[in-house]
Amino acid sequence: MRGTPGAVMRDPRRTELPLAGADRPGGDAPPGPGPPERTRRIEASDPHYPAPLRDLRPPPPAVFVRGALPAGAAVAIVGSRAATPYGVRQAHVLAADLARLGVVVVSGLARGIDAAAHRGALEAGGRTVAVLPGGVDHVTPRHHAALAADIAAHGALLAEFAAVPPWAGGFVRRNRLIAALGAVTVVVEAATRSGALSTAAAARRLGRPVLAVPGDVDRETSRGCHALLRAGARLCESAADVLAACGGRSAACAGDPEARLLAALEGVPRGLDALAARAGLTPERALPALLRLEWAGALRALPGQRWARADQA
Repeated sequence: MRGTPGAVMRDPRRTELPLAGADRPGGDAPPGPGPPERTRRIEASDPHYPAPLRDLRPPPPAVFVRGALPAGAAVAIVGSRAATPYGVRQAHVLAADLARLGVVVVSGLARGIDAAAHRGALEAGGRTVAVLPGGVDHVTPRHHAALAADIAAHGALLAEFAAVPPWAGGFVRRNRLIAALGAVTVVVEAATRSGALSTAAAARRLGRPVLAVPGDVDRETSRGCHALLRAGARLCESAADVLAACGGRSAACAGDPEARLLAALEGVPRGLDALAARAGLTPERALPALLRLEWAGALRALPGQRWARADQA
């Protein structure tokens, strides 16, 4: 089934976009063994089953997990395997900034943008989840075995299967899980036929916001993102844009203090005491959260210990 970025934004049910060669079995290094942690099967009836996956129609009857699924809000960051240094840097910085705010970073363990997002979250001391296209026991590409082990130690590997090798259709199935787990999906670099666009399509079908990072107009890996932007995706230049895209999604993209403070800052700049009162926090609890938001680029500090939202500058 053919697809375009415009079709993704107009008709989010069109998720089966053509996959690039590296997205197909045989287009990447052969899969290697997973990390040594025990694989757990979590049935849909289990209270530990990831709640966002229930939004899928139909949801997976079970998932297989290595590591510990992190609690809390999550953002999906996806993009090209043939990433440029610019794209790798943007994915790494965005993931790190979100991780410092307590956001779980979800991606697909592929080379390029996915790996940069996972590494950014880990290097910031955060948590990340890698969703695999085959079984959780088949880490692919092989040279990401060490990264997969690190992810399992500070988050989780997740798949619909345990011992099934990756296959062509598994990548689209994987992408819909990534979209479901993320409150927001950010596409960092993507060509017009990139498999990352199927994640954007799945996110749209679920009613999740889709953001795209702009790139070099001369590069093929920018064209999918630019087409998404023309078709209605939101611009993403920093973690502040991701937080703004969440809107009132009940702390969907930040820990409770940060989300409450962002909501309290709607409209006009405010001082510490007023912000804390509007957010239902003590000043002692509000100040560290404000500093985290400022560091991540979501807020601007003003004279007189006041803050304003960066997206309302």
